[in-house]
Parts: sequence; structure tokens; C-alpha cells
Amino acid sequence: MDRRAFLTAATAGLLPQTVSRPALASPARTLRSDPFTLGVASGDPTTDGFVLWTRLAVAPLNGDGRGGMPSRDVDVAWQVSADERFATIVRSGTATARARNAHSVHVELKGLEPGRDYYYRFRSEGRLSPAGRTRTTPEGETPLTFAVAACAHYEHGYYTAYRRLAQEEPDLVVFLGDYMYEYGPSGYTALTGRVRTHTPGKCRTLADYRLRHAQYKSDRDLQAAHAAAPWLVAFDDHEVENNWAGPASSSGARDFARRRREAFRAYYENMPLRRASLQGAVLRVNRRVSWGRLARFHLLDTRQFRDDQACEDGVRAGCDERLADGRTLLGPGQWRWLESGLHDSATRWNLLGQQIMMAHRDHKIGPGREVNLDSWDGYAAERTRLLESLARTSNPVVLTGDAHMHHLADLKTDFDDPDSPVVARELVASSIASDGDGYRDRTWIAEALQENPHISYIDQRRGYVMARLTRDEMSVEFRTLDYISRRGARAKTSHRLTLPAAPATAAAAQAAAPPS
Repeated sequence: MDRRAFLTAATAGLLPQTVSRPALASPARTLRSDPFTLGVASGDPTTDGFVLWTRLAVAPLNGDGRGGMPSRDVDVAWQVSADERFATIVRSGTATARARNAHSVHVELKGLEPGRDYYYRFRSEGRLSPAGRTRTTPEGETPLTFAVAACAHYEHGYYTAYRRLAQEEPDLVVFLGDYMYEYGPSGYTALTGRVRTHTPGKCRTLADYRLRHAQYKSDRDLQAAHAAAPWLVAFDDHEVENNWAGPASSSGARDFARRRREAFRAYYENMPLRRASLQGAVLRVNRRVSWGRLARFHLLDTRQFRDDQACEDGVRAGCDERLADGRTLLGPGQWRWLESGLHDSATRWNLLGQQIMMAHRDHKIGPGREVNLDSWDGYAAERTRLLESLARTSNPVVLTGDAHMHHLADLKTDFDDPDSPVVARELVASSIASDGDGYRDRTWIAEALQENPHISYIDQRRGYVMARLTRDEMSVEFRTLDYISRRGARAKTSHRLTLPAAPATAAAAQAAAPPS
């Protein structure tokens, strides 16, 4: 069975169900139905391990957010195999799915071999989970194929893009926010209308967020994407509330501190994150993950530590406040962390995974200027400092979500100067589902590109980005689907490019040099 056949069988529940290992033995007490309705996932790989995730839910859409599970804790056995048929078990054990944590399980593995595929599954009370494929990171400069995705509003369409992404068989998936949306039914309507319906009400309580995550996780196409590869995840705004900023609620909610804390808790319970990421009221998603000496991913948090948006948010003209030197998007602590990581990086490539568009974008066609104050345009001085740092970094590429459109942009320290040098490229992934089928208004695209000469490609259709990274180049394909209001669309490459690697920085060259 090759990898593609394994992924197809795993997500369809067709893999062998016979298990003889003691770690997966069935206890006498059983749940009344399948508890693995939310699938399985893995994430945050290292050279010797990764995180394995599942969450038990026999009735995922129960209104209390507990997935129809009993109030008791439940033991969950897990296995990791070197082959897809689970003939060679390399690790196994038992974890406890605790009722207070919505019966979620996070297993952090160590001691495995670097740079290879592994397969995993769970069993609990007589039921066997689907199997997933994951992998450890290499030690050298092994090529990397990864996908970039974001923004998956459940009501706006089917998750066909997730299914197509899984079929690409990436080594890694980088998901950059808006995994779920907090709106109640029809709280945000796409041009193509509502295809599916959210659970009742806007998310305000822990039960609401747990239930909404369960609804999204119940989708088989999303489950296929999680089962195909390890994920690196970070949130944007809708996992909590639209356009929230630090301690500030965009809706003026008086209980926002509680709401944000409970949204973070539900997010952790439903993602393949390490236990150390949840630190009381703070959820740490800014972190670094290296792919050997080839690449380092610097994942950013552009919500939790930022100043409130200037000039009451939105796309606006004017607003000198956005240019103030002291305004911060990253916060002082994260800024120092990022500066240090960029300066010390010894990898060939440095990839910044972050949520909001970094390139300047003038939304007004014709005279005048209108910018999105929720994006980096609302924090222009700090953006300039960051771009100056990227100019001193080995082969930086910025990966972005949020915009619901593919963009390819040149990043400059001065976007108003045509002669300002390009310090990095930005790849903005369109949405998985948000805004429905999308469209391709060629006239509007031509006008937008003319208004923003540092942007060379825009596409409003749904999709994701696929990238192939080697020591010498990054090959990029912007993948699009013509529709998601019904199932079955194929993914096609609407734009491609190759970014050649520049000579290594001194730090990277020193790390790659053989010992004397």
C-alpha cells in the first residue's frame, strides 16, 4: 500500500481493525457509539517526535459542548508504527482523556528517528480511531513540500480544498488562522449564500466554542487534511471574535477577558499543540519549528499582544495615528523573541508564518489611499523595522492568511519608492471556504495591481498554496477551486513562480560548514 492509498483508506475508515498489541486491548466497559467522530491530528514535529491529538465525542453536536461523553475520565491507548499496516509498532502507551478538558488527548512523542514517516492511531473502550500519517523533521537539508492554508468559514461552502490539499501529500501543513468562525447562523454571509449552517448562537462561552470546534472537526474533508500530515497552527481573530486586539473586544464586550480565555482553552483542546502552549489566560502560539538546516518556521501571534487598531478599525483613508512610531503589533516580548530568532538562524531559508497582510495595500482605485487598519498597514513603523530585520536574514519568505484572496507581493522598507529594494516576498493564501465560491473580476484585478505595483498576482477564488523547498530554490503554486458551493471541484494551479535562494548568511554558512 503506497502513501496515497493509505491516506485514502485511513480517512475512509478502511484500514484493518484487528489489533493484537496489549496497548490497544479493549476494556470491558464500552461507550455506546464511536468516540472518534472528530478524527485525529498531529503537529509541531521535531527531529525525534511530534504531538498526537484526538478528542473523544460520541455526539459531537450536543449543545453542552461535551460531545455526549460521560462525566468520567476515559483511558485512550495510542500506537505509533513505522509502517501504514501497523506491523512494526515503535511506540505505544495510554493517555487519559479528562472530562474537564473536553476529553481531548495530547501525546508528546520523543525518541523517534529523524526525517521519516510514521503512522498513528488510538483506541478507547472497544473503538478504533482512523489512522493518520505524520513525520519527524530531518537533520540536514532534506527538501520540504508544505501547504499554506487559512480561513475556513463553515457556512460559506464545502471543504473540498482541504480534501485536495490532503491529496497533494505534503510533508507539512501551515495553517494561519480563522480555523473556525464565532458568528451565529448567517452572522456573516457570503455572496454565494449559505451552504451549511452554524450551531446556534454566537460563540460566547466555553461550551459554545467547544461545540463550534466539534462542528468543524466533524467534517470528513478537514479530517483528511489532518490525517495526511503534521500541522503547524496559529490563530487569528475569529477563533475568539472578529478583529479583537490584545485585551480589546471589537464589539465592546464587558466579559471579553473571560471569553478570550475560554476561546483559548477550547482552541487548545481541539488542536495538536503542546501542553506548554496553554499558560493560564495566555495561549502561546508564537514558536519556532526547524526543518533541519534547510528552513526555520517563525510562527507569529499578531492578535494577543497588539495595540488596539487605530481610527476605529476597518478600511479607511487618512488616519495618521497608524503611522505612530510606538504602535506595536507583536508586543515587546514577541518582538525581542523574533529579532533573536532571525539573527541566530543558521538555516538556508527563514519562513515567517503570520496572519495578516504585511505588504502595503491601497484598497482605493484612483486618487487617494485607503488601507486596512487591522493589517500591518495599521502598524506601519513596526513593519518597517521588521522589514529592515528581514533584509539581514537568510532568504526570508512571509506566509500569510486572512485576506481571502491569493496575493504575491514584494516587501520593501518603503512602498512609496519604486526603487526601494525588495527584502522578502510575501505569499498570501486565499481561504479554504470563507467568502464562498469567490470570483475572478479581471478588470478589478488589473486596477488593483496597477494601484499596488509591488503586488504581481491576485485571485479571489478559494484555495491554498503549495510550496517545494530545496537548498537552491522555492517552487510555489497558488492552487484554486472554481466553486465550493457544491462538492467535487478540482484544484488547479492558477499561478506559479520559483524563488532562487540567495547566498547563505554568515550564520547559515558557518552552521553548514564541515568541522575542521
